[in-house]
Amino acid sequence: MDAIVLWLQTPFLGQPTGFWLAFLAIVVTLLVLDLGVLHRRERAIGVTESLLLSAGYIGIALVFGGWVWHTLGAERGMEYLTGFLIEKSLSLDNVFVIALIFTYFAIPAQYQHRVLFWGILGVIVLRAIMIGLGAALVSQFSWVLYLFGAFLVFTGIKMWIIAEQVPDIGANPLLKFLRKRLRITPQLHGNAFFVTQPDPESARAVRWATPLFLALCLVEFADLIFAVDSVPAIFAITTDPFIVYTSNIFAILGLRALYFALAALIHRFHYLKYALALLLVFIGTKIFLVGIVGKMPPAVSLSVTCALLAGGVLLSLWKTRGRASAAG
Repeated sequence: MDAIVLWLQTPFLGQPTGFWLAFLAIVVTLLVLDLGVLHRRERAIGVTESLLLSAGYIGIALVFGGWVWHTLGAERGMEYLTGFLIEKSLSLDNVFVIALIFTYFAIPAQYQHRVLFWGILGVIVLRAIMIGLGAALVSQFSWVLYLFGAFLVFTGIKMWIIAEQVPDIGANPLLKFLRKRLRITPQLHGNAFFVTQPDPESARAVRWATPLFLALCLVEFADLIFAVDSVPAIFAITTDPFIVYTSNIFAILGLRALYFALAALIHRFHYLKYALALLLVFIGTKIFLVGIVGKMPPAVSLSVTCALLAGGVLLSLWKTRGRASAAG
């Protein structure tokens, strides 16, 4: 028994192993409840259910943040909340891309949750790898943070410039690669990612990928692209891998639940992209200011983040109020 307690207290990536296991237990429990209890039968998820599920995920994330604040101190607590807010906000742009993917492949609403759920599993593994590599680089080479800062400033400026552009899903390089390498059915086959059908040339039964699998691959690819922005952004707030990873995953888990509500309302948050662009520039610039004015207090970072995001949301709702009334 003493050996187990000692092992749980052994540091792993900066925090006790028990902390990591507790977090993973929460995530696994949420995923099991999501797939095994709440969505055993595939069906379309309504806006009300989406909002309620998202509120539950956000509530759990905030309770976990309160535990971080109580256990690791106010500074780590504010870093967690800032990281959670930044990841949540940056992921909102990802919702727009995911909606385009589902529209391109004509994925019915009752199958979208299956793609999003399995996409979560890929994100959990992918973010762990990226954050682990980032933490190793930052610990060995402190100047890497300046590269992150420059990249964030560049990305923020680029996001501002291309804010009005709509991604062309058909021109995605991964989609072109998959279409050249895989046998793909022209239509969906229920909720299946793969089916066995005769080959038109040999008449042998062979494995075919379905458009649902292509949608899953593109959703994962979109997550990878957005992670390239969000991971450096949270490292600019804190270099503690535990805070970085937990805030990332909790934000993503809740966003998947919120997707079905946001997909219908994404046009109302048009100007949020500009707020996100300013946020990335602010975070990147903050890294370079450390050597001049010292480390910015977490409370300041959290306040500026909240102010920029709130400004983007309020401006969006005000500017698009005519569209809402027209739609009604």
